[in-house]
Amino acid sequence: MQTTRRQAIVLASAGIGTIASPSLIPYGFAQSSSANWPHKSIRFVVPFAPGGTSEIVARSVAVELGKQLGQAVYIENKGGGGGVPAMLDVAHAPPDGYTLILGNVGSLAVNPFIYPNSGYDVNKDFAPVTLLAKVPNVFVIHPDVPAKNLVEFVAYVKKNPGKFNYGSAGNASAGHLSMEYLKLVTGMFITHIPYRGTGPQLTDLLAGRTQASSAGLPALSAHIKSGKLRAIAVGTQQRIPALPDVPTVAESGPALGLGKSIAHFETSQWYGIMVPTGTPKDIINRLQEESLKALKASSVTERFANDNAVSGGMPSEEFGKFIASEQRIWKDIVTRAKIRPD
Repeated sequence: MQTTRRQAIVLASAGIGTIASPSLIPYGFAQSSSANWPHKSIRFVVPFAPGGTSEIVARSVAVELGKQLGQAVYIENKGGGGGVPAMLDVAHAPPDGYTLILGNVGSLAVNPFIYPNSGYDVNKDFAPVTLLAKVPNVFVIHPDVPAKNLVEFVAYVKKNPGKFNYGSAGNASAGHLSMEYLKLVTGMFITHIPYRGTGPQLTDLLAGRTQASSAGLPALSAHIKSGKLRAIAVGTQQRIPALPDVPTVAESGPALGLGKSIAHFETSQWYGIMVPTGTPKDIINRLQEESLKALKASSVTERFANDNAVSGGMPSEEFGKFIASEQRIWKDIVTRAKIRPD
C-alpha cells in the first residue's frame, strides 16, 4: 500500500517510520519543526466575509503574531457555506504550520450536527491550538421596530408572525445560533436570512431590509452608539460594562412569563485557532505560546477591553476539552430548535 505525502508526515512526526527523500514531499518534513519554523508567511483563514467580529479578533492577534514570529501572518477571508468551504480548504492543506483557521462555535460545535456530510470531520481532521477570545452576543433591532426592549420585541413579533426577518453572518454562525436559541426559549417566529458575513448582513439591517440580528459587540458597538441600531438584550449571564442599561436575556425571563426556563440562557461568540491534523506537536505548542503572548500585547488587550471580550490562551488540550463540551451543549440545542442549513 502506497503511503501518501500527508501520511508520511504524520507518521514521521509521531516517530514512526522515516522519510527517505525530502524531495518526495513538496513541503518537506524537514521544514515542519519549530526549530526552523516559520521561514515563510502564514495563512490565517477566516471563514466569514470582512467586517465581522471574527475578522476583528483574528486580525488583532495576527498582527502581533507576525511581529513575534518575524513572518507575515495574513488574513484570508473565505466566507459562505456555513464555513464548510473554508474548513475543507484547511483540512486538505499541508500540516506544516503555515495554514491556520479561525474556528468558532458554529464551525466547531454546531456544523458536525447540521452538515453531517461536509467532507471533513472536525474532531479528526483538525487539531486545536488555543482559544483566542469569548465575545458577548448582543441582540439588536432596527430603530423603526416599535420595541424598546426584548420583552416588547417578543410581544410585537408574536402579534405579527411571519412579518420579520433577521440576518446573520451565515448558517451556523454565532449570530444564527444565538437567535435560534432565543426563538426556541421565547416561542417567537422570525425568518432567518443568511449572508456571507457580518458586514453584509449589517448593511441590510442598517437599511431596514431586515429587522433584527445577534452579533458580537465589536461589530455592533458603533451602530448602537450612533442610534442606528437598538440593543435590546445581551446573551451573557451578567450585564456588560459597555451596555450597562441593556438587560440580559435571563433577566427578561419573568417579564416574558418564562421564569426558570430562561434563567440559564447564555450565548457568546468564541474563537480559536485550529490547524490540520498531523501538524507537529512542537509547532502547535509554539503557536499556542505565541498566541498567549500576543493576547497580552497592549494593542490586543485594549481592543478586547473596549469590546468586552475575554481573552483566552489556554493550552491545546484544554481547548480540545472546551470544544467537546460546547459540542454537547449545541447538539441538544440544534436538535430541539431543529436548526437546519437554509
